[in-house]
Amino acid sequence: MSVAISAETPLQDDVRAMVAALNAYLQPLSPREFQFQLTVEEMADPSVVTFVAREPNGRHLGMASLKDHGGGVGEVKRMFTWPEVRGNGVGAMLLKRVEELARRKGIMRLVLETGEAPGFEAAWRIYERGGFRRCGAVLDYPDSGWSRFYEKMLG
Repeated sequence: MSVAISAETPLQDDVRAMVAALNAYLQPLSPREFQFQLTVEEMADPSVVTFVAREPNGRHLGMASLKDHGGGVGEVKRMFTWPEVRGNGVGAMLLKRVEELARRKGIMRLVLETGEAPGFEAAWRIYERGGFRRCGAVLDYPDSGWSRFYEKMLG
């Protein structure tokens, strides 16, 4: 599968469609108050860089964002690939691009929050295969039992 990954504005229809699909998948998995989803508009903040994976014909396959929290800490946000391309390495490629940018920005610790419920197993696998290790609550997320936290030291 030929895939190009580049930083793009999230303020475009195909990224909005991926965000909507991701939200629709996540919403039934855990209580809404324990879902910490960036909106497309929040993804357009200067502290966030969004990568989009595309086929050569321009069809969007997936996305991932890096939010720079300052102080050497970055966060992986809004990881998603369309179900029909899962298992083809697109998610791993997106995660690698996020990590490469984090390293270039001097980020020393990359963290993320994901769900701790059935339905998140694929996410856990991609993060663990990417070298992330489980850790305690990160940033200002509550340790509610509905979240699973990961980190990867880059320095």
